[in-house]
Amino acid sequence: MNCVQFRLQISAEDYLQYYSGQATSVSAVCIDGQRIEFPAEHLRQFVVADGISGYFELCFDENHRFKQLKKLK
Repeated sequence: MNCVQFRLQISAEDYLQYYSGQATSVSAVCIDGQRIEFPAEHLRQFVVADGISGYFELCFDENHRFKQLKKLK
């Protein structure tokens, strides 16, 4: 399983676009400089009143299919 780490800072207002279906994916730059894109639905468990903020780790299989997203801090 491959994993990448990245930081996200999404305001509550901005996340409403994902929640309402106006946007379906999130794009982020990883710590190693590569850009990733993944479905915004995987972030729902991390939404708080202020939005989403923190360091995350996204893991995927050898076919680049989503396996797990966890918040590191």
